[in-house]
Amino acid sequence: MTALAVHNLHKRFGGIEAVADVSFTLAPGELLALIGPNGAGKSTCFNMLNGQLRPDAGRVLLAGPDGTMDDITGLPPPAIWRLGVGRTFQIAASFASMTVRENVQMALLSHHRRIWRVWHAASRHAPHAANALLARVGMAAQADRPAGELAYGDLKRLELAVALANTPRLLLMDEPTAGMAPAERAALMALARTIARTDGMAVLFTEHDMDTVFTTADRILVLNRGTLIAEGTPTEIRANPEVRAVYLGENQA
Repeated sequence: MTALAVHNLHKRFGGIEAVADVSFTLAPGELLALIGPNGAGKSTCFNMLNGQLRPDAGRVLLAGPDGTMDDITGLPPPAIWRLGVGRTFQIAASFASMTVRENVQMALLSHHRRIWRVWHAASRHAPHAANALLARVGMAAQADRPAGELAYGDLKRLELAVALANTPRLLLMDEPTAGMAPAERAALMALARTIARTDGMAVLFTEHDMDTVFTTADRILVLNRGTLIAEGTPTEIRANPEVRAVYLGENQA
């Protein structure tokens, strides 16, 4: 089965081709890492999948609930979110004055198409569902704390709970462990893996920490100057001469 199919994506900014003819697929429950040097095109690729950028060419297909592949190319982010794509960002953000639970309730309000009642209903909307999501990410004990008081690792867990509010079939994680200590990185990605396997949720993530990549990903894609130069298992990517030359370096032997 296929959760996401990307065909021949292109994006140009002036004379620079940021993404050139990128194609790949992602299966339900699979964790796929997208890596490469700075400027390789990772963020541009992510933003086309999420609808923040419209491709100049190519197609993005997302599996629907019945397994049919829906063309989501160029749809706006809210529409893509409603079709089952969640996203976390490199810099975690929250409504600092709201409680941890209320942050999740905000996402649930949007999912249930009641966001227009946000200022009156957030604290009353679906509290049991919000608590269940917080329990999944290990944040149940902090549900009543203001989000602004959270340590950064806990803020990342809250962000994951928010991203899960629309029951995504695909989760895009942009630098999910940025700014975290090694133990926190390992714990967060182990949690993402468990949720992906349990829910059959496909996960595509970018990451600069190679220890996290090689211990988490089922497969790895490597971009360089907008072009996909390698695809394979962590073992295959680690041994790939071209990847070692342009990105990993000899110290990754």
